[in-house]
Amino acid sequence: MSDSKTRRFFLGALSAASAVRVWGANDKVNVGIVGLGGRGSSHLNTYSGLAEAQVVAICDVNQAAREKGQAALARKSLEKATEFEDMRQMFADPKVEAVSIATPNHWHALSAIWAMKAGKDVYGEKPACYNIHEGMRMIQVQRETKRIMQVGSQHRSLPFKIKAIEALQQGLIGKLYMSKALCYKLRPSIGHTPDTPTPPGVNWDLFLGPAPMRPFNQKRFAYFWHWFWDTGNGDIGNQGVHETGIARWALGDPVWPKTAMAFGGKFGLDDDTETPNTLTAGFSYVSEQLVIEVRGKMTNGEGVRQARVVTAGPAPGARGGQRPAAGAAPAEAPPAAPAPTQVGPASNPLNVGVGNLFYGSDGWAAMSDQGFQAYKGDSSELIMEERPERGRGGDSTGLHMQNFLACVKSRQEKDLHDPIANAVPSANLCHLANISYRVGRGLKIEPGPIPKFTGDSEAAKMITRPAYRKPYEV
Repeated sequence: MSDSKTRRFFLGALSAASAVRVWGANDKVNVGIVGLGGRGSSHLNTYSGLAEAQVVAICDVNQAAREKGQAALARKSLEKATEFEDMRQMFADPKVEAVSIATPNHWHALSAIWAMKAGKDVYGEKPACYNIHEGMRMIQVQRETKRIMQVGSQHRSLPFKIKAIEALQQGLIGKLYMSKALCYKLRPSIGHTPDTPTPPGVNWDLFLGPAPMRPFNQKRFAYFWHWFWDTGNGDIGNQGVHETGIARWALGDPVWPKTAMAFGGKFGLDDDTETPNTLTAGFSYVSEQLVIEVRGKMTNGEGVRQARVVTAGPAPGARGGQRPAAGAAPAEAPPAAPAPTQVGPASNPLNVGVGNLFYGSDGWAAMSDQGFQAYKGDSSELIMEERPERGRGGDSTGLHMQNFLACVKSRQEKDLHDPIANAVPSANLCHLANISYRVGRGLKIEPGPIPKFTGDSEAAKMITRPAYRKPYEV
């Protein structure tokens, strides 16, 4: 499939759904939340504080998590939500108009597909999908059902980042030739944990869903499911997908790279984790490069231009460092060199550990949650600086959810800051990196809704799971 046809598949058919309800300006959207762990708790707290929404239902396979969610609503003096253990029952509830999904990665696609087929609009956590096949299915179902679906790449709703990316795309530092994503987060060992019986109040079968059945293990159930291939994608698909999406955004959101190459490993850890804690991936487009770096051990940040010391050099005729010949008169001391001149950023520079670097023909730039700075050429001349707003204006999750809720009411999918058709290609970069890492070689990509890897049948098998458990097929 040609690049133009591929782009139309991903981005060109974004159509607004016909309204199923006439919304008043002050009407609230009835939201159900699926998954009440760390990120799901944030969803609940954010929606319950927005004037545009009310939380009417909560769902989790863990009874303790549901109780925690109800307690959070009670602390805000809000009505008790309807509880569900099985998300399918929530999706069948006519009271629920939109669902917010904060499940583990391996559930992202199927939960969204079920919800959209049930007539619900969807806000889904990143990464958009667990693998490349599932992302294609999400896009297909969204188009068939014409539901509104936003992916939780909340940085795309921060005003200072929107302004910075617009400036880069308009040539602030010339033509971009490299966009870099950094994910430097210290991840300690999780140790070795034996399997145990499933605790009371936990539906382990529903937790695993599309993943293979295996005995209960606490480290596979809590946050650490990110580090196991059956349920997660490693840190590149956890924190790293945020920065990957921003790197792609700066380049104009291209769909498929021509090539992908990744290398890394699991270093400095003796534990049960499977995914790499160190990974570097590079992608080549027509004329640009995109690079992702994941480091899970102690490391320095980037984006601070190293100071350059400028001196006058040795005096004319000096024999720098040579000793005078025996019996020779001592050489006359050279004149004192001028004091070194420090060349570095004039303002407080960003030290990016989690964020992005951008390189252009006329300069370079750095961005993180602390701000954005662009410099002219190879110098330290600051040409643009943006800092995040304080308060609500700097709440990326709240702003992103407000954008979603506004589109639920307007039915204008084109106004979403990260619709599913755009978020899937960002997730796919993480999947391409993991595939390249796991097969141990680079990939030559033939673009299409489902890509082909030239001459690499082993890599092609990793586009989807070897098998899906019934009834959890995607």
